[in-house]
Amino acid sequence: MAAKKIKITQIRSSIGRPENQKRTLVALGLNKINRSREVEASPQVLGMVRTVAHLLKVEN
Repeated sequence: MAAKKIKITQIRSSIGRPENQKRTLVALGLNKINRSREVEASPQVLGMVRTVAHLLKVEN
C-alpha cells in the first residue's frame, strides 16, 4: 500500500519567526510564499507541519 501524500503550500512569510520555524520550513522543502510540495504523511512530517501550521495550507 502506498503511503498517503499531502500537499503543503506556504502561504505566509517566515520573516520575524523563530529560528526553529524557519528551519522547519526549509526541512519541508519550502522557502518562498506560494511554493507547494507533495510529501508523504509520515508522523515525522505531520509533526513538522503542526509546528508551522499557521504558515501553511494543507490539502489531501
